[in-house]
Formats: sequence, structure tokens, C-alpha cells
Amino acid sequence: MESSYQYRAHAHWTLHKRGILEAEDIPRTVNFAAPPEFGGEPGLWTPEHLLLGSVATCYVATFRAIAERSKLEVSGLEVFVEGVIKKDTGGFRFTEIVIRPVITVEREADCDRAHRLAEKAEQACLISRSLSAKLTAKYRVDVAEPVAAE
Repeated sequence: MESSYQYRAHAHWTLHKRGILEAEDIPRTVNFAAPPEFGGEPGLWTPEHLLLGSVATCYVATFRAIAERSKLEVSGLEVFVEGVIKKDTGGFRFTEIVIRPVITVEREADCDRAHRLAEKAEQACLISRSLSAKLTAKYRVDVAEPVAAE
């Protein structure tokens, strides 16, 4: 495995207060704007949403890899992320990000292990580790409802 990787993205303004985000080898683009609170258009992805989305998607990918390597069968994973932006001496910044993974396992016996792997994923997530905001994780592990035989 390499010790260094590079990724590139390109953003440019289009009409009014909108922009487009694109990346090499990814056929779909993302329309974005500043949040309405900062003079942008409503209804579009914002840099703030994209940052929180990066945290959520990185956590999902990291947890999936750790669970697979640990041979933990997971029947569901949802990750909710909330961020708080406050003004400080340098301007506005994310001061806190809360990650709320909801993991569903098939067996009650897997709950403790799922919780431990959730903590590992939090510590290993590249995006979360790259941020200066305070990160908090609040895990929930559920057991899947048994499917009734028809």
C-alpha cells in the first residue's frame, strides 16, 4: 500500500450565486451555493453540507471496511451528522461535529462488538481526523427484527 495519495476536485461559479463541483473520473457533478444565511441560494448543497457529508460518508466507508475485516455481519448502517458553526476570532468555523451512527446487527451477541468497531471507525476515519472541530460520536446498536416466515 502506498504512503501517499492525491485527490483533485474542481469548483467554479455558474449563474448568479451557484457553482458546480466536479472531479476527475466522476461523471456526475454537484450543484452548490453558499447557505442562505450567508447570501446563497436555498435548495442546493452548500460547502457546509458537503463537509458534513464527507464526515458521514467517510465514517460509513471506514466502518464497513473494519466490520468486513472483523467478519461482523451488519444488516444496516445509517450515519447522521450535525455540525455547529460559531464565530470566533478568525471568523466562522465548525466548532463541533456530532456523528450519530445507527448500526443494525442480526444477533444480540454482536452488539458489544459492533459498538467496539464503531469506536474504531471513529478513530480511523480520515476525514474526521483531518478536522480541527471537536468531534463527538454517539453510537446506537440495534438488533434487526426477525423476519416472520410466510
